[in-house]
Amino acid sequence: MLYPGFFLAAGALALSFCSAAQAQQTGPAAPVVVQPGAPGKPSKRLPSSTTGKLPPQSQADVDFMQGMIMHHAQAVEMTALIPSHTEDKDLRLLGARISSSQSSEINFMKRWLAARGEPASMAMPGMKNMATSGRPMDLMPGMLTPEQMAALRKAKGAEFDHLFLTGMIQHHNGALTMVKDLFDTAGAGQDAELFNFATDVDTGQRAEIRIMQGMLEKNTPEEKQ
Repeated sequence: MLYPGFFLAAGALALSFCSAAQAQQTGPAAPVVVQPGAPGKPSKRLPSSTTGKLPPQSQADVDFMQGMIMHHAQAVEMTALIPSHTEDKDLRLLGARISSSQSSEINFMKRWLAARGEPASMAMPGMKNMATSGRPMDLMPGMLTPEQMAALRKAKGAEFDHLFLTGMIQHHNGALTMVKDLFDTAGAGQDAELFNFATDVDTGQRAEIRIMQGMLEKNTPEEKQ
């Protein structure tokens, strides 16, 4: 004996087969692209062929990214000295973290610039004459001078630890200055990716400065009374 429920289930199953077959014949629906309207205005439906565009960036955005690549590169160069210059485990761990994070950020900045058709390096005043005259390029805020870098390379053990920590604190403070200058520039820092990156740089480097200040205090012997 067949019950009414049997016919209802069979009908629903047949309907689902028909719907699936129809979907296969018609293919996937074209994507709907909607542009939100201004406050109080209706949204507008755009053609399915509409493609996204990168938000406009100011020259200050480009300069910031190019300058920060150079800035990060010196930090990575500094951390590369740690394995051969100190046995301090805490400093080795800190250096590895700085090297890893800033190397990843350099790759991000290069991709950001390439997507906008911008070179990874900036044209610096005097760069053309640097090779022949030996004049150094202007340093970004906080970067160590050639003399400071030379002293860091020569130092070993506790002396290296002290020079590295003081030098990297100086370096990080320079990065904070660069972020502040970016956000203080009218029309700059509006790109979402750049804004998030610069904010992360500010937050991360402030935290590392506090860590390095604590390490300095720990490694500095108290003055005799």
